[in-house]
Amino acid sequence: MSTAVVPTAAADAPKAAPTAVPRADRRATRWLTWLFLAPTLLGLGLFTMVPILGSIVLAFFRWDIISNPEFVGLSNFAELATDPTVRVSFLNTFGFVIIAVTLQLAVALFLAVLVQSRMPGWMRTFFRSAFFFPLILSAASVSLVMAYLFNAEFGLVNAVLSAINLPEVGWLTTSGGAITVVILVYVWQNFGFTFLLFVGGLASIPRDVYEASSIDGATGLKQFRAITLPLLSPTTLVASVMAIISALQIFDQPYVLTRGGPGDATRTAVMVIFESAFQQLEFGRASAIGIVLTLIIIGVTALQFRLSRRFVFYS
Repeated sequence: MSTAVVPTAAADAPKAAPTAVPRADRRATRWLTWLFLAPTLLGLGLFTMVPILGSIVLAFFRWDIISNPEFVGLSNFAELATDPTVRVSFLNTFGFVIIAVTLQLAVALFLAVLVQSRMPGWMRTFFRSAFFFPLILSAASVSLVMAYLFNAEFGLVNAVLSAINLPEVGWLTTSGGAITVVILVYVWQNFGFTFLLFVGGLASIPRDVYEASSIDGATGLKQFRAITLPLLSPTTLVASVMAIISALQIFDQPYVLTRGGPGDATRTAVMVIFESAFQQLEFGRASAIGIVLTLIIIGVTALQFRLSRRFVFYS
């Protein structure tokens, strides 16, 4: 026996047509959107895009800000290839990046693993804040304090070495000592951000993966190599990209600590840009060096993402 389906009033009722937004309201919303975006777009245009375009244009001119600009084409770029100061500064920068970034990532990962291990919550919070604190300080002020600590004559570091019957070191007066101090000061001040990235990455790894591996007999270093490093690879990629970009632009620490010396031992690419523009008034040369450095940063970053397809594991 079939049962008749009685349509309800709700089913028979026609669907309400969507209410059309009046054209005046749409226009007002559009104008309001642009009004809110205007301060950001204006700031980006005036303080980012205009300087970038101006630097690109200046790279093809010889200009000392006093006389009229003189168009020289690619001469500024051609002269960089034979300029020993530029060559040494880039070599110093690349060497610094290799050592400092490697040390920064290693220290940050080691401390992140320690902090995320079995530790009371209050201690974990304290160490997170303590390791991040140097990053909020001015690089120039930190470098100035470190210059006094590593001073060869009255510095605290040499005083401690003398107290324990070790020979004093000319930290800022020898090439090796100056490079060592610049790297240590830079890593000490900048590893905190990388540390927080690794802490977040470690916290996102499921604990049941470790529990399952421990049942299979994997513990300690074996877990770190087979589980932690692969699952942390996306965080490592981000941390390494940001660390290399920052290290390629190092300026404050070597400028305040050593002024690029002794000789050219700690002179970096950004220091040569600063000296060319604001000491020698060669703005075209400075712009050319800046463009070359920018292209190197873009190339290195693209290479990192290209190589990341082989070692980055996304769970």
